[in-house]
This record gives sequence, structure tokens and C-alpha cells, in this order.
Amino acid sequence: MAKVNDKKREKISVATEIDRLEERRERCQDNLERAEFKSRKERLSEKERQELQEEMAIINERVQKLDKELQLLRGENRKNMLLSVAVFAISALVYYTFFYNEANT
Repeated sequence: MAKVNDKKREKISVATEIDRLEERRERCQDNLERAEFKSRKERLSEKERQELQEEMAIINERVQKLDKELQLLRGENRKNMLLSVAVFAISALVYYTFFYNEANT
């Protein structure tokens, strides 16, 4: 099953993957905020409070993991953008060198 997910992920652009991870991070952040609100506003037994704190710790770990993945993907996206700009610049230079100069001579 993991191989199928990897193949599907290969077809997804970096920008799409960034959007997907940002949505997941936002959902985790919302869940964390709800849990924090619940811990402040509701009267909880010691056991319920401990379970809620454990849940909050798990959510925090997920958010940190998603932040690391996002950082890596943004770096990859930056590299792709620079490569695109370089290809465009080379193409413009070739066009100018061969076609624009020939038209002026």
C-alpha cells in the first residue's frame, strides 16, 4: 500500500503537496485550540485532564512534523523556481543571440 501512495505522490506537484500539508496543519492547529479551550473552560477530572494533555502532546508532535515537511517542500519549491528562472533566462539569451541579432543584421 505504501508503494501505491508513493507513486500517487510522485504525480503530485510540490505546490499541491504544500497546500495539502498546510490544510492538514491547519486542522491539527484547530484541534489543538479546541483541546486547549476545553482544558481551560470545562471542569475535568484528573484522568480526563491527563488524557487531554496527552492528546495535546500528540497533536503538537504532528504539527511539528508537518512544519518540518513543509520546510523541506518549500525549499524544494524554491529550487524548482530558480531552475525555471534559469531555463527562461537561457532561453531568452539564446533567442536574443540567434534570432534578434539576425533580424538586425
